[in-house]
Amino acid sequence: MDAEGLAARLTAIASPQRLRILAELADGPLHVSELARRAGMSRALLYMHLTRLEESGFVSGRLELGADGTALKVFEVVPFRLDVDLAAVVAAVRETPPKEHP
Repeated sequence: MDAEGLAARLTAIASPQRLRILAELADGPLHVSELARRAGMSRALLYMHLTRLEESGFVSGRLELGADGTALKVFEVVPFRLDVDLAAVVAAVRETPPKEHP
């Protein structure tokens, strides 16, 4: 992973709200309404955070049919490991091609 990729992954979880979402999903998939209730935020705000987490590969979402036939958006954590130490930072920077300055 280069420096841009590492920074993007770190930025995606550098939010107390997004960390809470990951913690709530740690025990298994939840539909958006239940996740919003547990995380204590509106569905609109939750979707903003979920989009960021999904784009960065930390969660995945899918549609499921509820008992009454309504569509429910369900999210779950994608297993991940993110080790950040000085060696990881150095390796990421070394994998990043230098930018050319005009």
